[in-house]
Amino acid sequence: MHAHKLVDHSPNNPEPSVQLPNASNLILIDNYDSFTWNVYQYLVLEGATVTVYRNDETTLSELIDLKPTQLVISPGPGHPDTDAGISCEVIRHFAGKIPIFGVCMGEQCIFSAFGGKVEVSGEILHGKTSKLRHDSKGIYEGLAQDIQVTRYHSLAGTHVSLPGALEVSSWISSGPGGGKGIIMGVRHKHLVVEGVQFHPESILTGDGRFMLKNFLKLHGGTWEENESKNGMPVNAKGNGLSNGTGKSPGKSKENILVKIFEHRKGSVEAQKLIPSQRPSDLQASYDLSISPPQISFVDRLRQSPYPLSLMAEIKRASPSKGVISLETCAPQQAREYALAGASVISVLTEPEWFKGGIDDLRAVRQSLEGIPNRPAVLRKEFIFDEYQILEARLAGADTVLLIVKMLEESALKRLYQYSQRLGMEPLIEVNTLEEMDLAMSIGSQVIGVNNRDLTSFEVDLDTTSRLMHKVSKDTVVCALSGISGPKDVAAYRKNGVGAVLVGEALMRASDTAAFIRELLGGDMSNGVHRGEKDLMVKICGTRSPEAAKVAIEAGADLIGIILVEGRTRCVSNETAQAISQVCRTTPKPVKTKDVEHGLGMSASEFFEHTSGNLRQNDRALLVGVFRNQPLDYILKKQRALGLDLVQLHGSEPIEWASLIPVPVIRRFGFHEAGICRRGYHALPLLDSALGGTGTTLHLDSVRKTLQADKGLRVVLAGGLTPSNVKDILGQLLDYRQQITVVDVSSGVEEDGMQDLEKIRAFVTAAKSSHN
Repeated sequence: MHAHKLVDHSPNNPEPSVQLPNASNLILIDNYDSFTWNVYQYLVLEGATVTVYRNDETTLSELIDLKPTQLVISPGPGHPDTDAGISCEVIRHFAGKIPIFGVCMGEQCIFSAFGGKVEVSGEILHGKTSKLRHDSKGIYEGLAQDIQVTRYHSLAGTHVSLPGALEVSSWISSGPGGGKGIIMGVRHKHLVVEGVQFHPESILTGDGRFMLKNFLKLHGGTWEENESKNGMPVNAKGNGLSNGTGKSPGKSKENILVKIFEHRKGSVEAQKLIPSQRPSDLQASYDLSISPPQISFVDRLRQSPYPLSLMAEIKRASPSKGVISLETCAPQQAREYALAGASVISVLTEPEWFKGGIDDLRAVRQSLEGIPNRPAVLRKEFIFDEYQILEARLAGADTVLLIVKMLEESALKRLYQYSQRLGMEPLIEVNTLEEMDLAMSIGSQVIGVNNRDLTSFEVDLDTTSRLMHKVSKDTVVCALSGISGPKDVAAYRKNGVGAVLVGEALMRASDTAAFIRELLGGDMSNGVHRGEKDLMVKICGTRSPEAAKVAIEAGADLIGIILVEGRTRCVSNETAQAISQVCRTTPKPVKTKDVEHGLGMSASEFFEHTSGNLRQNDRALLVGVFRNQPLDYILKKQRALGLDLVQLHGSEPIEWASLIPVPVIRRFGFHEAGICRRGYHALPLLDSALGGTGTTLHLDSVRKTLQADKGLRVVLAGGLTPSNVKDILGQLLDYRQQITVVDVSSGVEEDGMQDLEKIRAFVTAAKSSHN
C-alpha cells in the first residue's frame, strides 16, 4: 500500500515521508497481533516498502531468497520461545547482515535469540502509559527523556539473564534514585539489532514514528558501519563509552573523568537503597566473617618469578581505547594470569565505560580458590565511599585503588584508614609531585604512578621515573598505564620500580604467558628444573598384609582398603591395622625422586600441587575407601587406622574434603558437577559404576574430560588389568601428564581373590608405560 493512501490519526508526524531507497524491501514478521497493522502503517508512512509474512507461513530459506533490506518482528500474544514461530530463527540468521527491529514480543524474541530469559514482569499492563528513560542512542537519538510510551505486556526480559551480547537501551525508572527498573528496550552491542518492549506504533506513545524513522536510517549489519553515516552518531555502537551527547570520548577528554566519577556516585547511592545491598546489609555480612580469606597485598607484590612484579589487569574497555575485549571471561583470564606469574590481578569493576562489575571480581576470586601462592586481587574502581571498600572485601578483594586526583585530602585519609581496618593496604594512585607528597604523608606502602594524565588522557611513560626520587626504599612503586612492550619496562627496572600494571596489551595478546615472559624479561623457573613426575600406582581392595607387602615391594605407591561394611572386599579392623603396619614398615624398592615445586614465587595449579601430597619417597601410603558413610565414622576410622588418605566413592558432599584432616580422593562420573573444583579434593577419581566391577571406562569420555580442563589431574580406574594398562595409557598419551595415578582392584584378582603375581605384573606394566 502506498503511503499517500494511509492516514496517521495520531497527533504526531501526520505527514507521510518520501520513499526511502534503502528501505525498498523491508520484511515484517506478523506474530498474529492486531498491532502489526499499526507497525506496518508507521513504517510505510516513514518511506519503507513493506511486505508482511505470518510467523508460520514462510520459511527462513524463502526469506533469504527475498534479500530483505530490513527485518521487523511484530508484537504478538504468548511467549517468544513457544509462540513466535520463525521469529527467533530469522533474528539469529539476519543479525549482522541487515538492521533488525523488534516490538513487544519482537523485542522478547531478540532477548531470547541471544540467550536471555523472558519471565513474568510482575505487572500486567494493557494500554497503560509509563514514562520512559533511555540512553539517547540508536532509535532514541534526538528524543527527550520521560516520554510517554504505551505498554501491553505481562512478560519482559530480566536484568539477571540479560545476555552478554545485549545492553539495556531503555527502562522504566525504579525507586527514589531513578534506577533501571523493568527493561523496556535492548540493543546488541555490535550488531544493528534493537527492540522495544513498549508499542511505538500506539497512538498514545509520543514520538513513536520518530523512533521508527531513526531505525530506517540504519544500514548494514553493525553499528560500526553506521558511525558517521545517515546521521547516526558514534555512540550508536552501544559500547557504553559515550556520555549520551552523541560525542565520542575523544572529543571531550577534559570532562570524561568527572562524568564517570559523578555517574558512579549516582549509581552507588541508588545501589545503597536496594534491600540486601544496603550498607547495613553489607556490614552484617562482614560481621559474620564470611569474606573470602585474604593475603597481604604488599607481601605478594614483592614476590615474582620475574625481575619486576606484574599487576595483570582484566579490562574489557576504556574511555581512551574504547572496546578492547567484550567477550573476555574474567575468571578464566585470571587463571591464565596467575599461572603465567602475575603477582596481582587488577579487576576493573566500573560497568559503563570499562564494562566490568563487582561480579567479575567475585568470580575472579573464586577462580583462584585453592591455588597455591595465588595472586592478590585488586579492585580497580573510582572509590569515594567506605561502602565500595566493604563491598570489595566481601567479594574477595585483597586491596583497592584510591585515586588522589579524585579525592579531597580528608577523604583520602579516611578511606585509606578504613581499608587498613579491613586488612587491606590500598594502592594509592598519583600523577604529580604534589600527589606523590600527599601519598607519602599518609604512610602509603604501595604507590602507583599513572603514566596517563587523567585530564588530557595523554601518556608519558617517563612520569614514573621522574617521581621515583620522592619515595622511600620501603615503598613499592608501581608504573601504571601505557605499557605495551619490553622497551617500556626496561627503564623501570633500572630505576627501581617494583611492579608494572599492564591491561590492554595483555588483553589483546594471543599467547598470554609468552607475552608476559617477553615483557618482563625472564622465565618462571628461576633456575628450578621441574622434572616429569612418575606415574603412581594404587592397588585397591587389598585384603591381607601379604598382598600389601607384595604390592609395595613391586613398587606400588598407594594401598587401598575397603571400609564399607557389606562389600565383599571390606576388611576387619584387625586386618586393616595389620595392613597399616605393613605400609609403615615396608620400604619402597626404589625411592621416588623428589620433584621441585619451584621457589614459591608464583602461583601453581591446584591439582598439580595436591598430587604431590600423594607421593612419599620412602613408603607407600594407606588409602581408606568409604561410600556414603557418616562423616564422624570416616574421621574415627582415619584416626584409628592412621589412614594417609581418604577416598570417597559415593555421593558425599564435596565440602567434606575440607573437614577431613588428610588428602581426599573423590570418585566422579564424567558429567558430574564439581570434578574440576579447586580447593577441596586432592584428586578426582574417574571410575565406572561403583568401582571394582571390572567395567572399562569409555576412553573418549576420558579424553573429553581432560581436554576440558588442562589443569585437571586424575586417578584413572575402571577395567584396568596387567595386560591392558599399558595399551590404555598409550591411547591416552596426549593426556599422560594429567593422569597422576592408575588404580586397579578386580584387574589383579582371580576368582574374587587377590592374585599376588597379577599385582606384581600390574605394577610393572603401569610403571613401564611411562618409559
